Amino acid sequence: MKKRTIFKKVLRRLRRYAPALCIALLFAVVCAAAQLAVPYFVGEAIDCIVGPGEVDRAGVFRLFAIIGGCVGAACLTQYGMSLIYNRVVYHVLADMRNETFRKLQKLPLKYLDSHAYGEVSGTILSDAEQFSDGLLLGFTQLFSGVVTILGVLVILFVLRWEVALVVMCITPVSLFAARFIASHTYTTFRAQAEVRAEQTAFIDEAIGNLKVVKTYTHEKANAAVFDEQNERFRTCSLKAVFYSSTTNPVTRFVNSLVYAAVAVTGAFLCISTGGAFSVGNLTTSLFYCNQYTKPFNDITEVLAEFQNALACAGRIFALQEEEEQPSDEGGIDLGHAAGAVTLNDVAFSYRKETELIKNLTVSVPAGRRVAIVGPTGCGKTTVINLLMRFYDVDEGSICVDGHDVRTLTRRSLRQNYGMVLQDTWLKRATVRENLCMGWPDCTEEEMIAAARAAHAHSFIRRLPHGYDTVLGAEGSLSEGQKQLLCIARIMLCRPPMLILDEATSNIDTRTERLVQDAFAKLMEGRTCFIVAHRLSTIRNADLILVMNAGRVVEQGRHEELLQKGGFYAQLYNAQFAE
Repeated sequence: MKKRTIFKKVLRRLRRYAPALCIALLFAVVCAAAQLAVPYFVGEAIDCIVGPGEVDRAGVFRLFAIIGGCVGAACLTQYGMSLIYNRVVYHVLADMRNETFRKLQKLPLKYLDSHAYGEVSGTILSDAEQFSDGLLLGFTQLFSGVVTILGVLVILFVLRWEVALVVMCITPVSLFAARFIASHTYTTFRAQAEVRAEQTAFIDEAIGNLKVVKTYTHEKANAAVFDEQNERFRTCSLKAVFYSSTTNPVTRFVNSLVYAAVAVTGAFLCISTGGAFSVGNLTTSLFYCNQYTKPFNDITEVLAEFQNALACAGRIFALQEEEEQPSDEGGIDLGHAAGAVTLNDVAFSYRKETELIKNLTVSVPAGRRVAIVGPTGCGKTTVINLLMRFYDVDEGSICVDGHDVRTLTRRSLRQNYGMVLQDTWLKRATVRENLCMGWPDCTEEEMIAAARAAHAHSFIRRLPHGYDTVLGAEGSLSEGQKQLLCIARIMLCRPPMLILDEATSNIDTRTERLVQDAFAKLMEGRTCFIVAHRLSTIRNADLILVMNAGRVVEQGRHEELLQKGGFYAQLYNAQFAE
């Protein structure tokens, strides 16, 4: 994304805060005017001292009082200006984070599957923070600096046009230097942001899988990868810091040239004009010279930081402009489904060049239990993703109660499914909030009954605050206990269709038998899709789909498939062979 495009997008973000920014700009004008008045009155005070014993004391005290009033006005308007800038910037930051997070909810799963979670979270958190810091610095320095520069030029032309011309002739040197530095800092800061996102993703991955890392003694290898990323980050950061740091010495050099030129020019004018340009005027001009050059220092520093802010904003806008999953507005509300599911000649692949599922045709009447088995990578989980419409089919169709799922609203479709996966997920909240996630209006009795049915009630009571224990803060659970809570959550909702993906894999054998009994009651009259690796758990399924290489190679009941002596029999015998 081009820098100019990013800048336009930033300006559009600020449009809604235009009234507040106009007030801040007015404060900036008043503040600059008050600050610019001080050197003028200082010059007048110096001219009140004519010689030894010839001092207009009343005039000096009167001018000092005026100077004090100007300083007070500058302080008050500076405070008001900073307050407005901070509120605007942090409102913009909150807006961008909210929009980015809402966008994340609308992105298809293929985006998250192809991007590291740490990279995405780094964009929402770190890049947004960097952007707000640069924007705040830009506001606080840029407006005041521009107003001060214009005001000084006007006053210098009023005082003596020769001095103003000297200042204006040397100024372009500072502008050219600032432009050169800004063009290089944007490139280096953009590279720095990309490496920082990559490093954040790696850290997130390393911490999240620390047990695996330690199990395989992979610490040194991870440290080597991190060192390599850190070295690239160091290189990018040094370049960014180098170019951004050159602004101060360059502008100070130009400032010294301006100051020296004004001093020499003013001295000649004091001598040649016969008092028309007084020592007080020269002092005032030198004061204004300092006030004129200081904003250039600030603005050039702001430009360097603003390049970093634009680079980070570009990453945020890139995420916000990712293609969303197709809208289902105007789709059919499925209501409470009967549970008849049909897959008609379905074809799907995550990447076009790699074929996964092709010509998959299955008809599941309402209330049947369907087991999906097969070797790793055969497409079992992919079928679940298609049933839930996490992905849409490339060819063919999937129908529920005769409705193509692409014509249904995703919300109504997914409300009819209950999922218990091998990988458990519980949010950082109370046990009660986690259990009632799918049915917030349930009663206390219904919640406890579901927990009892999932055999979770006993260990929940032993937690520090029972059902009001905050998970992750006040109580830590084993993987098996987490899975029992997930099962209880589904038992509370009682949807017409169930998806069980190795739902009891983290539970001990004794508890598994109890939960299987509870599942048997839960599955009565419901359409169930059971993904199983342990074939002993699906003997009672009404239909077993045996998948291999993305196709259903066999289907039937357990006994029928064993009698055929085909692929299922090979899988079954491999598991139970002595």
